[in-house]
Amino acid sequence: MSHYTIRYDPKRCISCGACELHCQNINQTPAEVLPGVLITIGPDKVDETVQVISAFRPCFHCEKPWCVAICPTGAIVKRKEDGLVVVIRELCVGCRACVAVCPWHVPQLNEMTGKMVKCDGCSNRVDAGQLPACVSACTTHALSFTRPNETARKSRQRYAKSCLIDRK
Repeated sequence: MSHYTIRYDPKRCISCGACELHCQNINQTPAEVLPGVLITIGPDKVDETVQVISAFRPCFHCEKPWCVAICPTGAIVKRKEDGLVVVIRELCVGCRACVAVCPWHVPQLNEMTGKMVKCDGCSNRVDAGQLPACVSACTTHALSFTRPNETARKSRQRYAKSCLIDRK
């Protein structure tokens, strides 16, 4: 499993798209290639209220990534030090085998370079002690970069403390 996860809080998201734009800028991809995707439905009118539903889909850096297993050139690897799944562009031949096996179709072909692109958690930024581009661009803090289960652990601790306070 990856040592990191990009968490999405839909209650905070305003569907501005800053996450996608910053990701594209950092990765220098054309408009149609989105390593991190903000999926937006709406606006729709529901009970006299206008609603927009959004979800952010980065790579999930699977425990046993199928994209790594299928890549014929070894261009997609899972880093041992942190579990992030990255594309080594020099080895990529753009065959698209990784797209076919990814349940979320995260890898995409950059037609300008003929190479596959996918969310790699901004591994170069993480190595430099920075947040991934999408997280740093999110003005409403709907995206956060945490360790898996860290949020659940903190929620359990808050709940346990609230139970102690309630007993007093």
